[in-house]
Amino acid sequence: MPASPYLLQFERIGNPETGYITTMQYADKVPFTIRRVFWTHGTPPEVVRGRHANKATEEVLVALTGQIRVKADTGNKVEEFELTDSLTGLYIPAMCWTDIYFSEGAVALCLTSTDYNAADYINDYEYFRKLATHSAL
Repeated sequence: MPASPYLLQFERIGNPETGYITTMQYADKVPFTIRRVFWTHGTPPEVVRGRHANKATEEVLVALTGQIRVKADTGNKVEEFELTDSLTGLYIPAMCWTDIYFSEGAVALCLTSTDYNAADYINDYEYFRKLATHSAL
């Protein structure tokens, strides 16, 4: 059975008087070794980001500011997640199609298990469904 997306909770250190640090430094917080870090910003709310699956790459997505809604499809289950603060991350397994919706001014931080490789991306939803359905047999 393919892996499913799920929410992670991160630790916050500090106080309202001086501010906070949110950390993922402990190995049990992210279920893979982080190879790449990037952030997405300036996305107009009417634009849908993601719109792909990765063959091998696992990701953790965090809303640093604003709100991010993620529709995640593993081929046998579709779930929606709402990321509204930097204390929560969404684990996205390999072979999970995502549609990502940003609120005005939202910034998304993405941690990945692999370096960028264009060949890892599946950009055709029907092809993804065929692969996901076939691998679930």
